[in-house]
Amino acid sequence: MRRGNIMPKFLRRNWDKYSRLGKNKKKKQVWRSPHGRHNKMRLKRKGYPATVNIGYKQEEKKRMVLVNNLKELEHLREGTTIIVGKMGAKKKMELVNKAKSKKLHLYNINVKKFMKKTEKANKEKEAEKSSEKKETHKEHEKKQENKK
Repeated sequence: MRRGNIMPKFLRRNWDKYSRLGKNKKKKQVWRSPHGRHNKMRLKRKGYPATVNIGYKQEEKKRMVLVNNLKELEHLREGTTIIVGKMGAKKKMELVNKAKSKKLHLYNINVKKFMKKTEKANKEKEAEKSSEKKETHKEHEKKQENKK
């Protein structure tokens, strides 16, 4: 089945002959199960591309788990590799901190870079808010002076 540690790329039959099946189009290169009476791939003939079968599954260490919320993090064991799904910055921050404490590996986030970026953004927001408060306070004082 698998040779060494290399997993074959499963592609449909004749993908390299027609552009509609994926020639020069990566998006269209997908797996379709071979059908047909004399299909050599279906018959698993030597020299033809491999077909999807039991036995190609990755080792548990190499598998990745998609996480979309904090609840899904609770069930994972230490050392598991996770892919963080689509979520806002606040939730992502919480998830990253929790993953750090649980010693989980994050596949699609550079933790140090992400933490730096979000902290910088938070500081800028706080600075803007404080400046807005000062401005509104000054405007309010001016209005009260004008009333008198």
